[in-house]
Amino acid sequence: MAVAAESDVVVPDWFTGAVAQLPERREVEVDGVAIHLRCWGRAGTPGVVLVHGGSAHSGWWDHIAPLLATTRRVVALDLSGHGDSATRSRYPMEGWADEVMAAAEAAGIDGQPYIVGHSMGGRVAGVVGARHRESVAGLIVIDSPFQEPSEEAIAWQLRRMPKTYPSEDEICRRFRTVPEQDILLPYIARHVAAESVRKTDDGWVWKFDPDMLRKRLEQGRIPPLEPLRTGEIPVIYLRCERGLVSRERASEIAGLFDRPATVVELAEAGHHPMMDQPLPLVATLRTALAQWDSIRTVASSPPGIPDPR
Repeated sequence: MAVAAESDVVVPDWFTGAVAQLPERREVEVDGVAIHLRCWGRAGTPGVVLVHGGSAHSGWWDHIAPLLATTRRVVALDLSGHGDSATRSRYPMEGWADEVMAAAEAAGIDGQPYIVGHSMGGRVAGVVGARHRESVAGLIVIDSPFQEPSEEAIAWQLRRMPKTYPSEDEICRRFRTVPEQDILLPYIARHVAAESVRKTDDGWVWKFDPDMLRKRLEQGRIPPLEPLRTGEIPVIYLRCERGLVSRERASEIAGLFDRPATVVELAEAGHHPMMDQPLPLVATLRTALAQWDSIRTVASSPPGIPDPR
């Protein structure tokens, strides 16, 4: 992973302006657990829910969401066990999917939301579409492999012990993406790292449940994905060119949905495109959402009056 020195990179105005648009913070209770939300844009308008990846949090979207919120309500949630949301005794994918829909309602999104999910959040988005198909306008899945870790990888992760650090500076210096990628823009990595930690009586820790993997397991493995019965919901699969998913695998994933996904490639992007290709990611999301908005507008318009001539 290459993170250029801060002195070598000028922080662009677009980033400074985006993170200066501080989100409205809300909470919604879902099955007895408090779920933390960040919201941008005007409540009571159509909108989109942004779903982070595993061990991440809503702050990964801080520089993306404001650029989508110029014409819509945008909400990013911390799935339970992540960020500033509370923890659970178990983390079934269906529970996370219900949290996404609860976030859309609590944030004041009008009508059916679009759901955008990155990595593990893409799998959550797929389950949202299958579980709430009548309530979702469209799905965008970003570089999600839709594959579970091997038994060896699970065993290795379970052996890892959570650590505490004596200072915020030291823990933030340890920030890494999983998987690591060739390029991280340093001003984005610094911002996300600072949002990823909290202070406890014992020191500084990461903002995710260190026992999350164990709480997801059933009989020693993560439950396999059920068929994605998403009906006629439109789906875009955004494959990152330098990410985790091959072209062949992307085509296979596209076929998992009832209405096969349209595969779009994001050039030169690693698995975490908000970290290395944020503006191309924004442009792609804006284009997809605008196209879907246009189609929905036409579909909902009343029939034209016949020309009497």
